[in-house]
Amino acid sequence: MLSRNEIKNILDKIMDISTADETEAYVGSHRSSLTRFAENRVHQNVSEDGVHLSITAMLGKSMGDASTNKLDDESIKKTVADAIEIARFAPPDDELLPRLSPQTYREVRSYDPTVDELAPMDRAQAVGEAIRLCEENGLRAAGAFSDRSGSGAMANSSGLFAFHQSSGVNFSMTAQGDDSTGWAGKSSHKRHDVDPGSLARIAVEKSLKSREPKSIPPGKYTVILEPAAVGVMNFLFGGFNALAVDEGRSFFAGKMGQKVLGDNITLISDPYHPLHQGSPFDGDGVPTKPVILIDKGVAANLVYDRLTAKKHGVEPTGHGGGGRNAYGAYPSNTVMNGGDATLEEMIASTDKGILITRFWYMRVVDPMKVIVTGMTRDGTFLIENGEIVCGIKNFRFNQNVVEMLNNVEMMSEPVYSGMVVPAMKVRDFNFTSGTDAV
Repeated sequence: MLSRNEIKNILDKIMDISTADETEAYVGSHRSSLTRFAENRVHQNVSEDGVHLSITAMLGKSMGDASTNKLDDESIKKTVADAIEIARFAPPDDELLPRLSPQTYREVRSYDPTVDELAPMDRAQAVGEAIRLCEENGLRAAGAFSDRSGSGAMANSSGLFAFHQSSGVNFSMTAQGDDSTGWAGKSSHKRHDVDPGSLARIAVEKSLKSREPKSIPPGKYTVILEPAAVGVMNFLFGGFNALAVDEGRSFFAGKMGQKVLGDNITLISDPYHPLHQGSPFDGDGVPTKPVILIDKGVAANLVYDRLTAKKHGVEPTGHGGGGRNAYGAYPSNTVMNGGDATLEEMIASTDKGILITRFWYMRVVDPMKVIVTGMTRDGTFLIENGEIVCGIKNFRFNQNVVEMLNNVEMMSEPVYSGMVVPAMKVRDFNFTSGTDAV
């Protein structure tokens, strides 16, 4: 992985070489390792190291892009020349904005050096213990244990320089029996936040508890969604893009400032949250700002890239994609405020309902209404009189996510599950059909 100084030296060299009116460049390096397993055997163990260089050259209102995965002097010179040559033949873009001047960025702590100390044998031993636990219980294990780290920086001919370094660890596992499965997984930028042994035990316990699943009729049920299942909210976030609102392809078009979700729902885009620690700048080099998207149910704010912000006369929020981005901005590092209930308390408070570990095969049915379809998976349980009584066969659902977030009755403390979200108890979740899929 390249250091800050190594990347800066490369970027300085590019700025010295380029004869374009304006130049912008990004240099990144990454390392990733992965151990995958299935049918109680490790079947893949791979590692990869790589670098990337992309250069944007501007001649007047014309832009050219070129990239390479080589950082020697000859490759750098050729990539600069290619970007300039492409700009010469590119049509002018009247919306092209000048490059940013130097910016100030907040510090984030998204890199854990102990992640780079993980060795193949460390992953193999953790996977081996998970497999042995499955074998002892007559189950089959499948999943992955991965780790990564990376560094990258962008710079331009106006003096901007932005550097970010990050790491990540992920372990996920499915324990499968003849008629049941159980899943658990976790990811973090910190190595010691992820405990493969405890995750394997959760997956095994779920699989054992859901053996001989019963069929119950589809319909509307009270559900308790574990944090992984709350990921169905992902389909809501594209609607906070100011460009999508302008173009009338967002649920939030015409609804800003209005009450749209329950009083207990507050959503924030915050890369500085302790569980996120995301990038402090976007693809344009704009400092990323925390943005309250939903404030106690009210549609409060949108996210803006530079171009859309200019059209609205506001400051960009630091959520743009950079380059030739035609899609606007996207709220990264999302956080949902939770509550003080535990999962056990939610179950105990439920006369009849369904506990859901996670969903899969999710797709948008109607993006303007945020209706999503998908299936339950890897641990779906019937709750009666405040207790889990048995596993049940999986369902397909068609659910309006907006309605779901108006029907939240209880929430736990938020945890990291791709987003920072709580477990939640929701009434009237709509299951449309059953399935025999395990």
